Amino acid sequence: MSLVSNLLYMLVLLGVGIAGRSLGVLTPSRRELLNALAFYVALPALIFSSMYAQQLDEVLTPALLAGLWSVLVVMVAAGWIVHRSARSNRERSVAIVQSYHGNLGFFGLPIVAATFGDVTTAKASILLGMGALTQVPLTILILVVLNDREASFVDELQQFAKNPVILSLAAGLAVALTGVPVPDIATTGLDVLSQFALPIAVICVGGALSLESADVDLPTVGSVVALKVFLMPAVALAAFSLLSSSPSTVRAGVVMLAMPSAVSTYVYATEYGGDERLASVDVFATTVVSLATIFVLLRFVIGAG
Repeated sequence: MSLVSNLLYMLVLLGVGIAGRSLGVLTPSRRELLNALAFYVALPALIFSSMYAQQLDEVLTPALLAGLWSVLVVMVAAGWIVHRSARSNRERSVAIVQSYHGNLGFFGLPIVAATFGDVTTAKASILLGMGALTQVPLTILILVVLNDREASFVDELQQFAKNPVILSLAAGLAVALTGVPVPDIATTGLDVLSQFALPIAVICVGGALSLESADVDLPTVGSVVALKVFLMPAVALAAFSLLSSSPSTVRAGVVMLAMPSAVSTYVYATEYGGDERLASVDVFATTVVSLATIFVLLRFVIGAG
């Protein structure tokens, strides 16, 4: 598929998810089942199949990790400053978190895999794993600190250790490092499963979007969109271009960090005292706007076929 076809396909899938929720077809229990299928089956298959045959020195580079962490530091600082005048700490905590915490798994990796080759997808898989290791604890910390909530970081870490994204990344890296052969029947099955990662994940995102705008601070929503969808990709492009001369590193870094605010940030906001309505509207707004910005990035900035 061409770039335009891929993005139109993704837009249709997003619409299917939104329509399914609106019509009552995609009920909460069915959304939960689809989420589980994407999170525990399709995404891990995509991550492992993109990693296991790679040369690690080509995909696991200092520039890749330095780029990720430098962009996150800049965006947390920018969010902290820009959102300092939010109406409450509940709003400020959510706005800061959603200015950097992107949808790397359900949007980022499938888009990279559908658009670029195996090396770029493998680098995006590493960014997904390391991004999760960085974003999730950072998000919980900000929400807890600003909302005076108590949280058991030991429990969170134990749950995180069971994350299928982390486990599949570790398995893929281990096989790539040791050179253990993977049976043909296994690789064929994984390739088939990985093809479902994009459609299932995007339908899940569409089914989870909600526009509950009552009493939401619209200027705050606008500032979150500006930071997450416009500033963060620009910072990522500058950081990865300075740190690496590899096109695959720049492409993986910029596309992954250009993703909209993660749906999971709504869950974390609910759990740790953030403003739930703002979180919901932010996810919706950044997702809709990012469809246009991702197209511009892929077509005119970093290049895609």
